[in-house]
Amino acid sequence: MPLKKPGPNPNHKWADIWFKEKALKHVVFKMQLDPLSVSPDDQTLAADDDFRAIDPTSLLSDSLLLRIFSLLPSSQYLPNSLVCKRWLALNGRLRRSLKLLDWHFLDSGSLTSRFPDLTEIDLVAASVHSQSPRRSSGIFLTLPFLSIPIQSDDSAARFVPDELFLPPDYIDIGLRTLSRGCPNLRKLALIAGTEAGLASIAAECPTLQELELHRCTNDVLSAIASFENLQILRVIAFVEGLYDDSSISDVGLTILAHGCRRLVKLELSGCEGSYDGISAIGACCPMLEELTLCDHRMDGGWLAALSFCGNLKTLRLEGCKRVDADPGQVEHLGLCPALETLQLRRCQLRDKESLSALFIVCATVREIIFQNCWGLDNDMFSIASICRRVKFLSLEGCSLLTTAGLETVLLSWMELERLRVVSCNNIQDNEVSAALSSLFSVLKEFKWQPDSRSVLASSLAGTGMRTKGGRFFKS
Repeated sequence: MPLKKPGPNPNHKWADIWFKEKALKHVVFKMQLDPLSVSPDDQTLAADDDFRAIDPTSLLSDSLLLRIFSLLPSSQYLPNSLVCKRWLALNGRLRRSLKLLDWHFLDSGSLTSRFPDLTEIDLVAASVHSQSPRRSSGIFLTLPFLSIPIQSDDSAARFVPDELFLPPDYIDIGLRTLSRGCPNLRKLALIAGTEAGLASIAAECPTLQELELHRCTNDVLSAIASFENLQILRVIAFVEGLYDDSSISDVGLTILAHGCRRLVKLELSGCEGSYDGISAIGACCPMLEELTLCDHRMDGGWLAALSFCGNLKTLRLEGCKRVDADPGQVEHLGLCPALETLQLRRCQLRDKESLSALFIVCATVREIIFQNCWGLDNDMFSIASICRRVKFLSLEGCSLLTTAGLETVLLSWMELERLRVVSCNNIQDNEVSAALSSLFSVLKEFKWQPDSRSVLASSLAGTGMRTKGGRFFKS
């Protein structure tokens, strides 16, 4: 049996194997115990090299990483921001719009440092305290822009007390912080503080184009002239149960008109005023194309002022209890020559005189939209025949209108091309005449769902159900 050559003992140290002399062994042992001293700069470089080995993206510049992140879907922003502090900061620079819920996040400066490149921000919800010293009833007042608890104190005069809203001076401090940290703002929504706060936004954010002011008053509007490039303005003054102490009169409308001469879209919600205020807007804002009035409190005669809006293309009335209490004589109403679209949503249309005046002013309109309007019966709808150039009609939620009333107006419109009828329960399929059916056949766009039966019939088409002798089940 051949003898094996003895190998190195695994228990021996490497120094015993390579070095036989004791002196060398002592030197190696000394080197192991006393490593060479390293300067702090060398330690930093070594740490950087180690970090680059762990995170290869550290070799990329911020601008290049931002370009890469911008190509990713927005759903990836949040997971990416959890990777490291650098990615958190870079993803914050990609954020363009934000709805703030906690005012302290703005007041502390965290918002502007975290999201310096914001272009759109909504501060309305953050301007209301989530907690109130009064006892909450557990019921919330929910609006499209805000949801707040209703108080259950019987001694309170209002369901939503004033102490729920932040003080105006406190709002102004936050606005100054926002204006310094986010100078590229283009759209801003807020509960108005004072004119000083708005002036700081106007001075630091010259690119602001869209502004939404809640709880607005005439005094606040005095700073509106500082916004040189403002094109879209939404003013919310009185909201029943919420903003009971704010109002806009002809004085505020005149200030608005002289200060915002580049307005393209204007919405007035809960505003007072009259002929003077609307005529000032029409005369001073020649570029105005869209005007919306929500729950207006205008005095009688304001309709005649619409003739000053020579470039107005869209007129929208929403939630109005009346159109015009006293429109005046027909010869003084005037006409909107460029008007193309008239929209009436959730309005009470029970006054024949005011509705007739509205259609006279809007005689050149091409599109008419009725949605969930009360009082629109056959007699009231027949007034729409004044408008002879209508090409599109939309009816939704008009339960008093019948098929006969619809037919009378439709046959008088020679240029009608599109028709939409939805949820109008008194319009029946079996009452459609041959003339009306012939009109339907030549329309370019046609949607016919006047009641639930029509919806059911369209959904069951081709199944054999709802027909005489049809079978419920097919093999």
